[in-house]
Amino acid sequence: MKIRAFLVDDEPLALDRLRRLLALTGRVDVIGATSIPEEAVTALSLQPPDVCFLDIQMPRLTGFDVLARLPRQPIVIFTTAYDRYALQAFGVNSVDYLLKPVEPDALVRALDKVERLRAAGGFDRAGFEAILREVAGSMRTAAPEYPARIASRLGDRLCFLEVERITHFYSEDRLTWAVVDGKAYCVDLAIAQLEKKLDPKQFARIHRATLVNLAWIRDVSPLPGGSLALRLKDAKGSELTVARDRAADFRSRVEL
Repeated sequence: MKIRAFLVDDEPLALDRLRRLLALTGRVDVIGATSIPEEAVTALSLQPPDVCFLDIQMPRLTGFDVLARLPRQPIVIFTTAYDRYALQAFGVNSVDYLLKPVEPDALVRALDKVERLRAAGGFDRAGFEAILREVAGSMRTAAPEYPARIASRLGDRLCFLEVERITHFYSEDRLTWAVVDGKAYCVDLAIAQLEKKLDPKQFARIHRATLVNLAWIRDVSPLPGGSLALRLKDAKGSELTVARDRAADFRSRVEL
């Protein structure tokens, strides 16, 4: 009998990759998937799966918050891009974790564990809930962590861009692009979502359609009307404009 799985991740590209990897195993029936944590709470309550693949860091509700709202805890495999939440405690308490991007070998090992748990009749839910409360509490009091990589689709391939190498993001024709070494890569997040997701000490919103990596700014000069011109340290010496209504905030950010 195939493992019935539900997938939750706020990044649609990550959901698509996980769904494809699970299909390749031939061992899993994906009964549902969502990038909206509130929808996950409803779906998991109405139709509990054998296993839930659950992202930890999501807007509005974390993966821990989702679990706290469920009447019955499923077997959980956490997915995370943050090494800090490596979750060894969950690993010894009958659940597992996968670091993103999820690799096929690690996924197979996690599925093996799920099948062993199903054969044994489940897992220690009381112990799991105790650890869940402990880790969720430490997560709320810890300093926030930010992703080191952003996913981009290239045809049928999914590639991951190192955030520190991204000079800026911009939106055009309803698409969002990340620029690395002068080349633009399409990403599946809006500028407003990226602004919330990335380290505010590293990235600044300089226009409704532009987010710049402060480490890549070479120089700043004033423009007529109160806006600012930025020149970047990339090979092209790319130029960006700070909108007039954002100039004051930008000046304070870079101490101009």
